[in-house]
Amino acid sequence: IQRSAIPALIEKRDVVGIAQTGTGKTAAFGLPILTHVDPEERYVQALVLTPTRELAIQVADAIATFARYQRTEVIAVYGGSSYLPQLRALKHGAQVVVGTPGRVMDLIERGALNLSQLRIFVLDEADEMLTMGFAEDVDTIASSVPDERITALFSATMPPAIARVAAEHLTEPLRI
Repeated sequence: IQRSAIPALIEKRDVVGIAQTGTGKTAAFGLPILTHVDPEERYVQALVLTPTRELAIQVADAIATFARYQRTEVIAVYGGSSYLPQLRALKHGAQVVVGTPGRVMDLIERGALNLSQLRIFVLDEADEMLTMGFAEDVDTIASSVPDERITALFSATMPPAIARVAAEHLTEPLRI
């Protein structure tokens, strides 16, 4: 998945990646995210949606590890924990946000998460997100990001609901 997804995302192509857990999907989108993020600009430039807080933390940690020699701020936002550290990190100028749909929507509604300058939008474990009932949230979030962006959808399976999301929110995606 990395061999095909990384060059496509660096070249600003939308991608639908179908691969099982443990195949390196996080690096497949995490490394290209860092090529598109400008560490000098202190606003959200990349958003990764994940279905669970555990995955949000894991993905944010992985991207932060990839970015350790850059000045890129990566934060995880998820429910079940205090808003304060997440609000502080956003105000400080985090460039990469990894979060669950519910908390991302809450932060958008509070005016704390501005996606108007987003460059790359990733749906990770998209099939799990839809299974867990986040389809409307995903649609709402996807409709609040700029039309001019790179979008990647990664999933272990490709049920009809995922195909619908891909058709609606991605532009001529490369299917990997």
